Amino acid sequence: MAQSYENAGVNLEAGYEVVRRIKQHVASTARPGSMGGIGSFGGMFDLASLGYKEPVLVSGTDGVGTKLKIAFAMDKHDTIGIDAVAMCVNDVLAQGAEPLFFLDYVALGHNVPAKVEAIVAGVAEGCRQAGCALVGGETAEMPGMYEGDEYDIAGFTTGVVEKSKLIDGSKVKVGDVLVGIASSGVHSNGFSLVRKIVGDGGHTYGEAVPEFGGRTLGEVLLTPTRIYVQQVLDVIRHCDVHGVAHITGGGFDENIPRVLSDGQGLEIREGSWEILPVFRVLEKWGGVPHREMFNIFNMGIGMVLVLHPSEAQAAIDILASHGEKATIIGRVTDTPGVNIILQ
Repeated sequence: MAQSYENAGVNLEAGYEVVRRIKQHVASTARPGSMGGIGSFGGMFDLASLGYKEPVLVSGTDGVGTKLKIAFAMDKHDTIGIDAVAMCVNDVLAQGAEPLFFLDYVALGHNVPAKVEAIVAGVAEGCRQAGCALVGGETAEMPGMYEGDEYDIAGFTTGVVEKSKLIDGSKVKVGDVLVGIASSGVHSNGFSLVRKIVGDGGHTYGEAVPEFGGRTLGEVLLTPTRIYVQQVLDVIRHCDVHGVAHITGGGFDENIPRVLSDGQGLEIREGSWEILPVFRVLEKWGGVPHREMFNIFNMGIGMVLVLHPSEAQAAIDILASHGEKATIIGRVTDTPGVNIILQ
């Protein structure tokens, strides 16, 4: 027993228990190429086993921001790990890459093994959805850095794509259409504004909101970020996808133009997809200008694919076969900027 360390607020025994608890969750994410198990100093992956001729590795890292504050308030920790995975794998997917492996980092003020297990179980669920292996991670107990039972989580992923099939937006042309794939909710961006709206309005996360069909505000806000990996990879295999945009912080205005070239712009038509009730409620409660909502939130569209018009219906049909709602929401124009035609 490291009694001196425990007197400083770090429980090594709790750390050992965490490792015992999460082994089964980590093992459930194994996939071709994954090697070893947790406990080594580094996670391993055998890239040669996948048969790529000119493999390009695409990496991404992210966290879930202040959405964690909602998890703390609701004392619900089993889905926030899905968000951490989603924010990373959806980003590398935007280059056409298949996520291969994932590592997580959880930092806590106080190590509660059952809570850490719930967090990592969510990470494992996200990895299973994405088809990537959870090959390692770190749990750091840091009393004095985090208040009470608060924690932070971040993740890192690496994916692979054939060099000839890398999606970088260079094929996007004027006249291409935007196929928007429905989001599951707010996902993991914009929560600083969400929390301000809730606080300023005197609302609580346990409040049942009529527009949510009796579900509480906290339940709706904690809906995990949608993971699009298997669905979009299927589209990429069968269609000529020119560009992919993951709609995260900055909404439509910041993310979709990232796949455009100089002189190109976007025309997006509101009403071509369903804006989820949570966005209507936040706009009303916060008095946020309607156009500004598109510059902050995903507004019901989590990912956008850019294709030639002749390919759009095939992509929509493939996505539908995976249970995804997808529609044509706009087109690429020769006028720089993002023009959203509001209803």
